[in-house]
Amino acid sequence: MGKIAFLFAGQGAQYPGMGKSLEEASPRAKALFELADTVRPGTSAQCFSGTQEELTETKNTQPCVYLVDLAAAYALEEQGVHADVAAGFSLGEMAALTFAGAFSDADGFSLVCRRGELMQQASEKHPGAMAAVLKLDDETVERLCADFPDVFPVNYNCTGQLVVAGGKENLIRFCDLAAQAGGRAKMLAVGGGFHSPFMEEASAAFLTELNRVGVKAPRLPVYCNRAAKPYAEQRETVLAEQMKNPVLWRKTIEAMAEDGVSCFIEVGPGKTLSGLVKRILPHAQILRVDDAETLRQTVETLKESGGLHENA
Repeated sequence: MGKIAFLFAGQGAQYPGMGKSLEEASPRAKALFELADTVRPGTSAQCFSGTQEELTETKNTQPCVYLVDLAAAYALEEQGVHADVAAGFSLGEMAALTFAGAFSDADGFSLVCRRGELMQQASEKHPGAMAAVLKLDDETVERLCADFPDVFPVNYNCTGQLVVAGGKENLIRFCDLAAQAGGRAKMLAVGGGFHSPFMEEASAAFLTELNRVGVKAPRLPVYCNRAAKPYAEQRETVLAEQMKNPVLWRKTIEAMAEDGVSCFIEVGPGKTLSGLVKRILPHAQILRVDDAETLRQTVETLKESGGLHENA
């Protein structure tokens, strides 16, 4: 078979109870949750028993989703499933980089906690929201955004789906215009206007944190949201700028396919990325791991298709 890509879930995929069965099924996942609790006490409890409202706060969402992303990937590795390449959607890019060795587990988690705090602060200072626009082409959505001073196209998810961010009042007006143009707009369960100029200050502050810690060269290709190609030079700058610039997800998945990836495994809560990949590459093999049962199913499927490798 072709190459395997791990795709790390992003903000918005969170749900109460996430990660609990992985922590019970995987020694490495359990160790990761224990480490997180030494850095940020109570994180595992938020994942396992936090309310949806609590988990939607950016300062909580980011460390929790990141932790479940990484736990799922480590649990897969324990079962002999190894990624050839990786990518993460927005927040998920932090987990992808940690998985690939750009950060230690402790540094990666500390950084993502700080990222969540900075983005929460930016959201409180510059209140915003996000909406997914369906059934319109990118050019139409971009044209509609241009009618507003504070509405921006930010997540290029797949053909016919583009997420926009903006001030809440104008975003509501934008959604009405999108409907009049033949589209459908759906507000997202996130706490701010991410990947837009609303995050300018957070991006600058996070760059300072990244420069302090450093972003090591990943052990496998990690495709960046900013350019839809693997990280190379200026990793700190590219990762910080991601926070205030669009996510080029469709181009990322297409680039992976061009580079020989035929199996995409979403790791982390939910199945949003699996759905996007199916829209982008209808004939690709798409699997996911967000709990012990989907871990079992994915490993069994890969055994049958020859994608399971012995640990080196």
